[in-house]
Amino acid sequence: MENKVRFYNTLTKNIDTVIPVEDGKIGMYTCGPTVYHFAHIGNLRSYIMEDVLEKTFRYVGYDVKRVMNITDVGHLSSDADTGEDKMVKGAKREHKTVLEIAKHYTDAFFSDCTKLNIKRPDVVEPATNCIPEFINMVETLIEKGYAYKAGGNVYFDTSKLKDYYAFSSAVEKEALQEAVRDDVETDLNKKNKTDFVLWFTKSKFEDQALKWESPWGVGYPGWHIECSCISMKHLGEHIDVHCGGVDNIFPHHTNEIAQSESFLGHQWCKHWFHVNHLNDKTGKMSKSKGNFLTVNTLEEHGFNPLVYRMFCLQSHYRKPLEFSFEILENIKAAYVKLVKKVTSLDQNGEIDQKVFKDYKAKFEDAICNDLNTSMALTVVYDLLKADTNDATKYALVKDFDRVLSLDLTNPDAIKDNKAEVDSELEQYILAKIEERKAAKKEKDFAKADAIRDELLAKGVKIKDTREGVVWEIV
Repeated sequence: MENKVRFYNTLTKNIDTVIPVEDGKIGMYTCGPTVYHFAHIGNLRSYIMEDVLEKTFRYVGYDVKRVMNITDVGHLSSDADTGEDKMVKGAKREHKTVLEIAKHYTDAFFSDCTKLNIKRPDVVEPATNCIPEFINMVETLIEKGYAYKAGGNVYFDTSKLKDYYAFSSAVEKEALQEAVRDDVETDLNKKNKTDFVLWFTKSKFEDQALKWESPWGVGYPGWHIECSCISMKHLGEHIDVHCGGVDNIFPHHTNEIAQSESFLGHQWCKHWFHVNHLNDKTGKMSKSKGNFLTVNTLEEHGFNPLVYRMFCLQSHYRKPLEFSFEILENIKAAYVKLVKKVTSLDQNGEIDQKVFKDYKAKFEDAICNDLNTSMALTVVYDLLKADTNDATKYALVKDFDRVLSLDLTNPDAIKDNKAEVDSELEQYILAKIEERKAAKKEKDFAKADAIRDELLAKGVKIKDTREGVVWEIV
């Protein structure tokens, strides 16, 4: 079939057209969550954009098989193989077993995905299901001379590669230097600073919760090996697209390439898709910094999670995105207006096939051009203003929503108390919030309090948060 989908390939530093190994089929791999805590909305930005990519492939006619791992063992608090196992950390925090923690947060992750209209991958595989595959890969890498035993552990020897830095040596060397500075537990067993653990034994942690028998002693796998093995188990020796956040590029995806191609003896994946960070005013959102928001947080503030999905789609996936509740309020107003417009269209009538074909081509061009979701939404707005009948408009929006997944034809998507606020009142509320912000900046706190009381008298409760002012009808 004709190759239409193109995106920025981190491996080649070009916008490449995706040419699959098997015509008409896409094997797609997504790095899944480490299930020791709730996913934050920064994590979920990546999964939203990967979902759009998968649906774009399907939209243009590809048969897609998407695989995702669930990390339930082996991911240490530093990606450089140091610190505490994140799963053990979560278990200690909540006084539960590692497996109880894994189940709870796996379920929570997929619950969030459902709320965000993120399709569940065709295959979801926990790392703990694949211990025999991990051991087999480690044994083969030792036999081929790419791995060595030291201090009871097994390490990958990066000096055996012509080019360990598969993506960008300058960027990755800088990242490595930062990691080394942060690494207070220098691993003296490593021959090279860039070497990484394939298999840990009790020499690393005596009290590790999950352990398995192996040729090198009782232990557990390193983090990086799981994605290589799980992808090969379900997609074979070649995958077409590998996805993740930009923080996965080094060392995680770099290490995946090193071990996978050393094991296989050929190129493993040609196309790499990475999504940039979500930031708040303090910087990158992360669990370690404690500045993270969840889908539940958004709901507590009165937002349908699909408003957050629309927020993500209005920006390009390769750009950092700054979050605030004030911005989300504006997105919500736009979302409510859009859904109301679409659901008010008269669905009866004959579809104008020429207009349908023309606008479908415009949408496809946008979404296939480095996943330009912002332009795809512009096509939706242009369509609603176009000189054609309602039935054609409705049919096209429904067709586009196969990719956008914003429930644009579902009137229930905006049935909450804030969604029922008319635009005039909403503009008044937002203007008053700005007026109050200016008063506080001038240290006129009496005026700021008076504005708050004025809003409350109209049934509008406002609340100051670290991310900005939020409001709700009471």
